[in-house]
Amino acid sequence: MTLGTGRPKIAVPITGKTASEIIDQAKTIAPKTPDLVEWRIDFYEDVTDAQQLVTTGKQLHDTLGSIPILTTFRTKGEGGELQLSDDQYFEICKTVITAGFTDALDVERYHDEASVKALVNKAHENQVVVIMSNHDFDKTPDQTDIVGRLTSMVELGADVAKMAVMPQSADDVLTLLAATNQAHQELDQPLITMSMGDLGKVSRISGEVFGSCLSFGSVGAGSAPGQISLDDLRHDLNDLKLS
Repeated sequence: MTLGTGRPKIAVPITGKTASEIIDQAKTIAPKTPDLVEWRIDFYEDVTDAQQLVTTGKQLHDTLGSIPILTTFRTKGEGGELQLSDDQYFEICKTVITAGFTDALDVERYHDEASVKALVNKAHENQVVVIMSNHDFDKTPDQTDIVGRLTSMVELGADVAKMAVMPQSADDVLTLLAATNQAHQELDQPLITMSMGDLGKVSRISGEVFGSCLSFGSVGAGSAPGQISLDDLRHDLNDLKLS
């Protein structure tokens, strides 16, 4: 599965709190064959137990078969479930990288830059793709700011740069789309962008036009406001495909 070519790919989140919930969700999702599964480990109650994290990750990998896994610890400050120190955050990310169950890792852009660079290097040494991210659940930065953030992610070694913002108006949605289009033209790496909530739903289905290579669809519980169900998202992306 290659990001950045053809129609935007679809990722489905797994948000179970226990190992059994996580595997049950995976068993429900797998037959629907999304392009990617995002395991949101900040929901997992044993995420700080390295042995349990690795064990559950390998079970998830076996359950999903050939479906690639993106593993994400979303910190509290960026809309996640659990408050961690930076040291804990990086330690968990390193455990995921070396465990061998994930294909890609979400790395939040706004931590200590030296630590972010070291984590990117470690991921690449272990053939793990880095999706670097930033989320603003309060507002939509201006176009120059969004493009600047995405550019800085690429400069830090991201394989894919991701930005999610919250719109307060239709103009905010247009800002996100314009920034995506500009960054898509200026950067060589694939981009993932979205405007969240109901106002921003159009951004989740228009990626092929503006340059966002992945959209998040839900099977059951979603992981962010405005997510569209997997089945509906497939139809929407197909209807808006470029011939």
